[in-house]
Amino acid sequence: MKIAIASDHAGLRLKNILKKHFAEHEFIDVGTHTEDSCDYPDYALLAGEKVVSGEAEKGIVICGTGIGISIAANKVKGIRAALCFNEFMAEMSRKHNDANVLALGARVIGEDLAVRIAEVWLKTEFEGGRHEKRVIKIGKIES
Repeated sequence: MKIAIASDHAGLRLKNILKKHFAEHEFIDVGTHTEDSCDYPDYALLAGEKVVSGEAEKGIVICGTGIGISIAANKVKGIRAALCFNEFMAEMSRKHNDANVLALGARVIGEDLAVRIAEVWLKTEFEGGRHEKRVIKIGKIES
């Protein structure tokens, strides 16, 4: 699977850990690549564009809390970014919301938990069915 991945300076370490842990996937790393202070919206946009264009199947975005980068990613038309703090949220964001971007907070959750959240999120499929109409309604809000 091709995954667009992005972080600001606060999420850089966790981004690199995830890339190493999930080495079986192909990552499109749109930055940042240094610990110099930077602006998370720039990287959320780049990752979101990769997902919407189809260049990446899914995306993972990381900042200190996950809040700012998830808000920014959700401004990209076609992105459904879910900020997840546990495995259950990750599972439901895929099953019920068809989230195409996972947002994580590097300063809020530990690295082991982040890996477990990403594992669940990457392997969980969208259930469709009654949830499909809700995802369609979300898309109509963007229009």
